[in-house]
Amino acid sequence: MKKKQGMSTLLTYVALIIGAVIMIFPFIWMLLTAFKTNAEVMQIPPTILPSNWNMDSFAKATDLLPFGKLYINTILMIVVRVVCAVAFCSMAGYAFAKLNFKGKNVLFTLIIVQQMIPGQIFIIPQYQMIAKLGATNTLFALVFPGIVSAFGTFFLRQAYLGIPDEIGEAAYLDGCNRWQTFYKVMFPLTRSSVAALTVFTAVFAYTDLMWPLIVNTDINATTLSAGLSSLNGQFSTNYPVLMAGSLLAMLPMVALYLVFQKQFIEGVAMTGGK
Repeated sequence: MKKKQGMSTLLTYVALIIGAVIMIFPFIWMLLTAFKTNAEVMQIPPTILPSNWNMDSFAKATDLLPFGKLYINTILMIVVRVVCAVAFCSMAGYAFAKLNFKGKNVLFTLIIVQQMIPGQIFIIPQYQMIAKLGATNTLFALVFPGIVSAFGTFFLRQAYLGIPDEIGEAAYLDGCNRWQTFYKVMFPLTRSSVAALTVFTAVFAYTDLMWPLIVNTDINATTLSAGLSSLNGQFSTNYPVLMAGSLLAMLPMVALYLVFQKQFIEGVAMTGGK
């Protein structure tokens, strides 16, 4: 019996190690490609390790793209989107979970329907709104689609539904009004859910490519993901430079994940997402 359990555990670890290697291999290949020359990348059969560890690709990437401004734009966009998502989604989620008002079910149905519709459908009307405001090539244009999140509203509504109603009733009996009950009593109880929403919002904002490409055409006003797309040529691509730029662009998300990996894992477990 113990031998069977030991063999089962061994096979489980072997499968997990193989899966981890498969998942990390693209990152390792990107890292190695950044140190190769363009001729070496095109070589058939391909080489795994670079013959000479070349740092020129990183210098070319920083010359072609203003990484300083791209970092600032991306970080500001993430911070503002996270703050807006947490503030508005918390209030909306609390209202849908704990308050009774006319049209509550209809409005929440619209939020659910919005999650079923591809986000690309909203790009044209959102761009028309930004264009009429004269806000293209600005930080507000980058932040605009993420001010309110249907996913965040639904996510935090589920968190508030898990809090007993008796807690809010006790706060009301102690003299708190609805607003005080929300931000002094109920909101602190959703700390783990808010942290998970923060991580997901930051990841969604960082990986957003289509909207920054459309609304901000100035390279100095766009984000890292949109800036990297300019390194992909129409007829040919310098892959070492592209991989070097990708590595530089990954630094904020790697740092974010290392700091908030616990909340990220909890958020995945709570939502069942990937």
